[in-house]
Amino acid sequence: MVGSEEVVTSHAYPNGLIQSTNGSSVEEKVDELRRIFGKADGDPLRIVGVGAGAWGSVFVAMLQDAYGNLREKVQIRIWRRAGRDVDKATAEHLFEVINSREDVLRRLIRRCAYLKYVEARLGDRTLHADEILKDGFCSNMIDTPLCPLKVVTNLQEAVWDADIVINGLPSTETRDVFQEISRYWKERITVPVIISLAKGIEAELGPEPRIVTPTQMINKATGVPIENILYLGGPNIASEIYNREYANARICGAEKWRKALARFLRQPHFIVWDNGDLVTHEVMGGLKNVYAIGAGMVAAHTNESATSKAVYFAHCTSEMIFITHLLAEGPEKLAGPLLADTYVTLLKGRNAWYGQKLAKGEINLEMGDSIKGKGMIQGVSAVKAFYELLSQSSLNVFHPDENKHVAPVELCPLLKTLYKILIMREVSSEAILQALRDETMNDPRDRIEIAQSHAIYRPSLLGQ
Repeated sequence: MVGSEEVVTSHAYPNGLIQSTNGSSVEEKVDELRRIFGKADGDPLRIVGVGAGAWGSVFVAMLQDAYGNLREKVQIRIWRRAGRDVDKATAEHLFEVINSREDVLRRLIRRCAYLKYVEARLGDRTLHADEILKDGFCSNMIDTPLCPLKVVTNLQEAVWDADIVINGLPSTETRDVFQEISRYWKERITVPVIISLAKGIEAELGPEPRIVTPTQMINKATGVPIENILYLGGPNIASEIYNREYANARICGAEKWRKALARFLRQPHFIVWDNGDLVTHEVMGGLKNVYAIGAGMVAAHTNESATSKAVYFAHCTSEMIFITHLLAEGPEKLAGPLLADTYVTLLKGRNAWYGQKLAKGEINLEMGDSIKGKGMIQGVSAVKAFYELLSQSSLNVFHPDENKHVAPVELCPLLKTLYKILIMREVSSEAILQALRDETMNDPRDRIEIAQSHAIYRPSLLGQ
């Protein structure tokens, strides 16, 4: 097998290598996880990130920073496709970033890697995304240098013996890549553990309408039991987390793995809780992306009006609460995580950025939902999936004002409008303001009362 990889040295966080927030040393946390995996001496725990977007790269870089010096006990690497060019404008900006950071500059000079960035700035050389990732630069997050990473460009080489696989792929690519991975696992004796970071969903309309999540895609593609597949999410901005801003996340899945993995992933600035409700938290991670796009549009069309953004927030959160009651038997447990994730995404997430740029005319729908320098805009496919699902008559709920049963989407005017803008392309982004200002728009409280006072829970939506 032919691949590209490089051994790198860990660059530890201050206070991160010696002690974690729960009192265990880094080596003790590694030893605990090795025991659970049944690792013998001399057989390292192999952790592989699949996909190198902003969050996937940061997640693997955090593990490299924390555990990379324990090479006899744990090996950390990341896979990304080879050959993607870095354009000249990005190369010029990257050169500026390098020269603005003395620590990065010195590191590249020590590694004899600085000259290639000089040549790229001058246009004498083309850089590749996998090449710069080895030096600690994610092409979707140039302004935040990471530690150097061990990069493998051959997927089979990356995953065939992995104990833990981190899914950092967009939901739209997860199925195809893991179907390929499954071919390399046919003769495995042990079953790997997979932690999915993907926030996105698909709709399956027959025989019953239901949501398909990345963990379910992985389960179906690989045959890995759902007990060995977990989801990690939270109100996190990748660049801020790597710069050690305080953050929280939840790892959701079977208790056998999530408790130990929560301890292993926890760092002084990155607190990881655990929860058994895998699919619902995963779906909520995709839902907030839908409304973040609309928030960006509202901000752009109103010149960042605080009042308009607040009105939008009231209506979008009421729609999310309504949808949550359709999906979950105990929706009140999800309110905190959902609102926190929504809040941070509206403030600084790529989906809100996308909506804002669309509204300003700086990008257009013809460019697709994978944007250079930002990566995949997951909210676009999520708008389509949620709209199609909630349009199904088999899910009808009673509308007290109209005194009849209607498809759930009829109670979600913002979702309907986003579908018309992004998917059908029937109206411009200004339609989101028209929807807000429509005098027939119900008080957000009414929508929440409908959700709370009627038995609208549809367990079949999550395949339960």
